[in-house]
Amino acid sequence: MNRDTFNNQHRVIENSPLHVALYQPEIPANTGNIARLCGAAEIRLHLIHPLGFFVDDKHLKRAGLDYWHEVDIRHHESFEAFINNMNERGELICFSTHAPLDYTKASVKHGDWLLFGPETLGLSREIRKKYPCYRIPIWGKVRSLNLSTSVGIVVYHYLHEMGRF
Repeated sequence: MNRDTFNNQHRVIENSPLHVALYQPEIPANTGNIARLCGAAEIRLHLIHPLGFFVDDKHLKRAGLDYWHEVDIRHHESFEAFINNMNERGELICFSTHAPLDYTKASVKHGDWLLFGPETLGLSREIRKKYPCYRIPIWGKVRSLNLSTSVGIVVYHYLHEMGRF
């Protein structure tokens, strides 16, 4: 993990309506799209390491992520560190193509944490068994939706349910 990223100034969002947590994301473009969404929606983004890419200034500038400072980003060295740092109110809610219930069945409230797994593997069975887990329905013959698309679907749905717009 490159420590230069931790020295950059980021926006701090007090009392974030939701938290998006990406567990070991692998594709920088997905994380960039999700970061932009979090900045636009004014919600906090948590990146759980190890990441499949670098988030230092050089790589961010090359990727055109000039809005990175507008996102409240928190880095966690591991899943255990993430769980230990969940000191704010709210419940952890997971998302997986293997979950039995649609995401619209979740009772999401202000301050909840939305956990998404890595693009190629998804969340482990252990995590899915330990925490409430939901899926986005897919009717066609595709395996899954893109990670950034999935985050966008559930975040804006829940923000609408919470009366944010």
